[in-house]
Amino acid sequence: MPQKVCLIGLDCAAPELVFDRWPELLPNITQLRRCGVWGRLESTIPPITVPAWMCMMTGKDPGTLGIYGFRNRRDHSYDGLQFASSRLVKEPALWDIVAGSELKTIALGVPLTYPPRPINGLMITDFLAPDTEADYTFPSDLKHEIRDVVGEYLFDTRQFRTENKDQLLADIYEMTAQRFALATHLIETKPWDLFVMVEMGPDRIHHGFWKYLDPLHPLHVPGNPFENAIRDYYVALDKHVGALIARLEPGVRVLVVSDHGAKRMDGGVCLNQWLIEQGYLTLKAPVTEITRFSPDLVDWDNSRVWGDGGYYGRIFLNVKGREPRGTVDVDEIEPLIAELQQKLEAQTDPTGKLLNNKIFRPENIYYRSRNVAPDLIAYFGDLHWRSVGSVGHPTCYTETNDTGPDDANHAQHGIFVMADIGKFSPDAGERDGLSLYDVAPTVLDALGVAIPEGVGRSGSIRLEGRSDGTVADDAYSPEEEEELARRLEDLGYL
Repeated sequence: MPQKVCLIGLDCAAPELVFDRWPELLPNITQLRRCGVWGRLESTIPPITVPAWMCMMTGKDPGTLGIYGFRNRRDHSYDGLQFASSRLVKEPALWDIVAGSELKTIALGVPLTYPPRPINGLMITDFLAPDTEADYTFPSDLKHEIRDVVGEYLFDTRQFRTENKDQLLADIYEMTAQRFALATHLIETKPWDLFVMVEMGPDRIHHGFWKYLDPLHPLHVPGNPFENAIRDYYVALDKHVGALIARLEPGVRVLVVSDHGAKRMDGGVCLNQWLIEQGYLTLKAPVTEITRFSPDLVDWDNSRVWGDGGYYGRIFLNVKGREPRGTVDVDEIEPLIAELQQKLEAQTDPTGKLLNNKIFRPENIYYRSRNVAPDLIAYFGDLHWRSVGSVGHPTCYTETNDTGPDDANHAQHGIFVMADIGKFSPDAGERDGLSLYDVAPTVLDALGVAIPEGVGRSGSIRLEGRSDGTVADDAYSPEEEEELARRLEDLGYL
């Protein structure tokens, strides 16, 4: 029997906190667990907001989407980076699929939905929207109703990589309260069959406050004034979830999910600095102060490899005939990749302890690789260390993040909880082996909509496959790219 579906996305919600540490403090999510099925949800590789949420909404992997992170190579030039947006998403999302069955969707805050596209329903886009003066909704006049309901709508915190923790905490609470107030208004006043929302608060509070929570964090100070900040926020978040599902009629299927989890950040591996030390990357002149990596710094005629920073590392080869000033012959690609993988897997931390890096090749983890994929993907310290792209560091290790204070990295598993309002499932209990790619087929099945071929895990992961050689369509004009970069740097993203 087809039923309505309400999917509540909590970006970065951690299973260790929701399932293990505080279940008695989160009665609403815990009650859903008791009545339905739940478990750790394996994320995408890499486990990051962009593209993980859109992978969940499409049932397709990052390679199929051709989106490997927040910024991607536009082409095989050295400086052709572009920001991801809805314009890069070529695969149908859940709201596109269900529209064929004349079902209505309300989508609220799902990353990679800005700029908005027409759907059979309503769309309020994500934190990439520049401000509330922009057309961030579909239909466009919906933004006036949003202002009437919640005032000046917050897409995100005003800045999350900041030492002003009191302001950050206030922003997170305000943003979360707004999002759930708007969600409640929409489900009560608008027609819908599928409701999807994503709240960014858990992600922001983890990045801003994890060191205060975790005794194992290298910067933890016992008895600090923010020791319970994350716990108290989760309690408030659970109350918002409970208030929202209390508005749903019996029989609605509710999913509470996250795109990835969280873990402490022990430090950073300065990827390009390491490549310089290993002789793979040569700069035109020595850099003695910490400097953002730029292609203009590089002696490309004498460089074979370079990398990109972020919560994971992206590594690119300088290939002849592919990059403008390539130095790596085609028959050298495989030996060089094997050499890099061996060295990175053997890398140790500053004390000499094995870092436990995880290295992936896109062709082994994605069904296909659209646009320009990295040649290698690196999880430093199995994601306890981030990738730092800047150069000029005294060593290839750093204790601080080069783009502002950040306490946490992302973890490979998020949360999955599913139950029907007013019902107890005879199959209730924990499930193992759940994948983010399972979510779209699960939603479609509940709605009574046929699952298209290739949507879900069985159509997404294969052992073989190569880049199809395509390049990305423009997501933004050069002027839009410049403005977005300026705004995101001010917010602390870049």
